[in-house]
Amino acid sequence: MRSEAPRDPVLSPPDSPPPLNPVALKLGHAGLIPFVLGAALVWLTSQDPESQYYAALGLSAYAGLIVSFLGGIHWGLAFRQPVPSPLPFAWGVVPSLLGWVGIVMPPYAGLVVLGAALVACYLVDRKLYPEQGMGRWLTLRFRLTAIASLCCFLGAAGV
Repeated sequence: MRSEAPRDPVLSPPDSPPPLNPVALKLGHAGLIPFVLGAALVWLTSQDPESQYYAALGLSAYAGLIVSFLGGIHWGLAFRQPVPSPLPFAWGVVPSLLGWVGIVMPPYAGLVVLGAALVACYLVDRKLYPEQGMGRWLTLRFRLTAIASLCCFLGAAGV
């Protein structure tokens, strides 16, 4: 039997959660690049309607994919439960539907829907993540949501 080294209670209290996975942190932040780039391109291409259309379409499509991904996380969490509640499965479908609606709308409106959907996903996650032992991810989720939704709103304003 292997014994663990004693923890320093000042540096790492026994009830402190483990640190967030560094790969997930890097990938989460890297995932903001298409949001920032897309919003910037919408504004930078304002003199060329065709280029702006594709920039807005790219931003909308990426935002819709991310919104859908955020719903899928709830399915994964529910699969871990011995007797899962139907709530995570039902909620997990809603972001995909919102993402689809946001993508098929004209970008000036669809990007607003997608930005609002990102915020809505965060608000639901604030309630459900702690119940699943995932509360430590909420600070990162807030930061990513704030920047991604802002980019959607800025993109909508620039179209």
